[in-house]
Amino acid sequence: MSPGRNTESVDNYLKAILTLGGREGSRVTIKSLAERLCVAPASVTNMLQKLAGSLSPLVDYERHGGVQLSAAGKRRALEVVRHHRLIETFLYEVLDYPLEEVHDEAERLEHFISERFEERIAAKLGHPKIDPHGHSIPTMEGEMAARESMVLADVVKDGTFVIDSVSDQDAGNLRVIEACGITPGARLRVRKSASSEGYSVSVGRSSKAFDLPRDVARDVRIVRMAK
Repeated sequence: MSPGRNTESVDNYLKAILTLGGREGSRVTIKSLAERLCVAPASVTNMLQKLAGSLSPLVDYERHGGVQLSAAGKRRALEVVRHHRLIETFLYEVLDYPLEEVHDEAERLEHFISERFEERIAAKLGHPKIDPHGHSIPTMEGEMAARESMVLADVVKDGTFVIDSVSDQDAGNLRVIEACGITPGARLRVRKSASSEGYSVSVGRSSKAFDLPRDVARDVRIVRMAK
């Protein structure tokens, strides 16, 4: 697949289907895909028909049954995700990019790096397993570790958790998250259960609580600590 606008668009569709389909690879609706990509449903349908009708189909598309990735489509999606997360890690750890900037920069670069460049980045970084946001980095063989976690905004009882990952989709929320010291691997204590406004939480060994807005809590994934 040669670099270009068409490649970039195809990759973005494959990544979106991978994300929306989840670990089980469930079928994805046209509506949810259109919302994810911010394009008209008719444009989504047109693209999926092309991807399904190629000599080596990248998706399995049914007009009223949604879409899921073919084996070839999943391989390409995981390859692009690997590129993206390795680039994010390189930008953050080596070039000192702010956390909230690495996603957009990686989005521009992920489609075009060679396998050799990918291997050099991975080696330079010591073959990392997670990116700066806490997301698993697929292996060269297209395998990605399964991780069980929940969204902080779904918590209904006080408790102590470990921060699993943070979303890279909203730069404004990321600035708030980083300023609060919410980083993958840190301990998070929910001191006050959910309200319409958000949560009262503390991070790490600090006993000082602060308020975390509900819209920011939606971008934080956590794992409950065993008692």
